[in-house]
Amino acid sequence: MKLNKYIDHTLLKQDATKAEIKQLCDEAIEYDFATVCVNSYWTSYCNDLLKETNVGITNVVGFPLGACTTATKAFEVTEAIKNGATEIDMVLNIGALKDKNYELVLEDMKAVKKAAGSHVVKCIMENCLLTREEIIKACEIAVEAGLEFVKTSTGFSKSGATFEDVKLMKSVVKDNALVKAAGGVRTFDDAQKMIEAGADRLGTSGGVAIIKGEENNASY
Repeated sequence: MKLNKYIDHTLLKQDATKAEIKQLCDEAIEYDFATVCVNSYWTSYCNDLLKETNVGITNVVGFPLGACTTATKAFEVTEAIKNGATEIDMVLNIGALKDKNYELVLEDMKAVKKAAGSHVVKCIMENCLLTREEIIKACEIAVEAGLEFVKTSTGFSKSGATFEDVKLMKSVVKDNALVKAAGGVRTFDDAQKMIEAGADRLGTSGGVAIIKGEENNASY
């Protein structure tokens, strides 16, 4: 798979403007990224810009804390898909996981997957807030819930993806799910190392820089 198709070209900041979202979509079209990753306010607009292209739309759900109710997350999914989302990145209920309320965590994921139907669902785990054992457990629950991806980070907490976490997540999910590395993946070197560690998708605002780095590297 070409490097561009690993990338969810991402803009999730609170003060994102229409002009910035258009630039995001224009870049995604130019470089043929896998998806753009945006908040659901922008989904319809992105859909208008991308509907004649091969670029999908990833919407975040329960973002960035994951602490809303399951019904709220499911409703967000329904709205997102109605407005054109092709993939869903949901945030894990981190507090429930830490409380070992695994039934709630599982039902939360299942409800999102049910609302998403055939659409890809990724579980954002926010690894910087979790212990190694909690990361393993969250991955196991995501597989049990039938989710397609586990994801390292929102990019809004203390730190983002690490190579060690990606390796760990891949070792747990094996062939039962894919791994998305997000948060701090900004250069071609970062991207290459994350993929070598086991990442199947990269969430980044630096997609253009990554591809230009690849082109520069290939020219040597």
